[in-house]
Amino acid sequence: MHPRTIGWLLVAAQAVLILVLVLLPSGDAWPTPRWLEVTGLVIGGLGAVWALVAALRLGERLTPTPVPRDGGQLRTDGPYAHVRHPIYTGVLLIVVGLTLRSGSAVVLAVGLATIAFFHVKARFEEGLLAERFPEYRAYTDRTPRFVPAPWRRATSG
Repeated sequence: MHPRTIGWLLVAAQAVLILVLVLLPSGDAWPTPRWLEVTGLVIGGLGAVWALVAALRLGERLTPTPVPRDGGQLRTDGPYAHVRHPIYTGVLLIVVGLTLRSGSAVVLAVGLATIAFFHVKARFEEGLLAERFPEYRAYTDRTPRFVPAPWRRATSG
């Protein structure tokens, strides 16, 4: 199957997972006091801001699928100096925020499935990036996938 087709299928699966997370009803698997609701809202809000900053940093290189744009350059500065997939990190923070606020075991299960899905999607994208950019392997050696490593010094290329 062509990488662009796989890319669009991954985008469709991601949309379904996120839509399900948003539409599932709250549950009573754990209490959701006001402080937990606010914490979930803050985490989700920070994720949305982080994803937006990362998307803006890509500028015209931003694509709707995980397939890199022809003629693009590898971005390793700004948020990309801290994690390889800052947009995914932002979306995952939104997922965590939604899950915390839900009190639902079903939302938790879908949230965990979404996290696993993003690892698969990132691996697919990383294979394409490694083919396109010879310097990508060195970038992966120094830059975590989703969670910044505060003990590592951020570098930009």
